[in-house]
Amino acid sequence: MPSQDKPRVSTSTGPPFTELLAYLVIGVFFGIVLIKSEVVSWFRIQEMFRFQAFHMYGVLGSGVATSALVVWLAKTMKSRSLTGEPIRISPKAWGPGARWRYPLGGVLFGVGWGLAGTCPGPIYALVGHGTGGAVVVLLAALLGARLYAAVGHRLPH
Repeated sequence: MPSQDKPRVSTSTGPPFTELLAYLVIGVFFGIVLIKSEVVSWFRIQEMFRFQAFHMYGVLGSGVATSALVVWLAKTMKSRSLTGEPIRISPKAWGPGARWRYPLGGVLFGVGWGLAGTCPGPIYALVGHGTGGAVVVLLAALLGARLYAAVGHRLPH
């Protein structure tokens, strides 16, 4: 009698522990780099917004240039993901309201960045570094994400 193989059903609810550990190690390393390079320093951010120093513009500009190079290489070399799937970068869909949505979103982001002294990326690094005020910023960011989850479907996208 031929064996009837049942389809395997994964009981895993997420990525394996080793993968999560790798993300944690990379995140901690990145946080240390952010702290040591002073890009999370409130004073450096204020210098940038007051056009008093090139430090932050150099860091941000090198990030944009590196990203552009990696995207260009991924497209021209027909790169594949670790699972073997082709990497596809879809063009930006502008949709209705885009003429105002992106500039207003950028201004809102910049005002929040200037007031809080940090952008959302390094909040965890600042909390890990022991910067007390970062806890307030983290809680506000989580509240804002929750608020967007509640009302985002009503916003023009």
